[in-house]
Amino acid sequence: MAYQGLFKPRNPQKYVGDTKNIVYRSSWECRVMDWLDRNDDVISWASEELFIPYMSPVDGRRHRYFPDFLIKIRSNNGIRTELLEIKPKKQTHPPEQRKRVTKQYIQEVATWGVNQAKWKAAEEYCKDRGWTFRIITEDHLGLN
Repeated sequence: MAYQGLFKPRNPQKYVGDTKNIVYRSSWECRVMDWLDRNDDVISWASEELFIPYMSPVDGRRHRYFPDFLIKIRSNNGIRTELLEIKPKKQTHPPEQRKRVTKQYIQEVATWGVNQAKWKAAEEYCKDRGWTFRIITEDHLGLN
């Protein structure tokens, strides 16, 4: 499976947005798209169709965060709306401190800080709407 490409839904009526331009940026995102498309409990889904403003701790400026997925799903408790972000598990924890400060370490710290700002903004956005924000990792996808 390619790391990037266009996803072609089997159930285009469930997709909210342009069904001819559903871009996946990783094989994990493609796997989630396939699950969303095929799952009968998923009423509708969208990929990067919504943005949430956040303040970057790196440059102190406002940016726009596009969560990977917005879904409406049927559950035992009715219909719920969720925002999903697909990330490697190692990016969901702060980087381990190292004896030497390398460019890679500085980049990892910056990425961690930006992700934290995005996720905090997403949690607040969801809380205001009665939605749920979830980060999906390889553990959830059965890839570990």
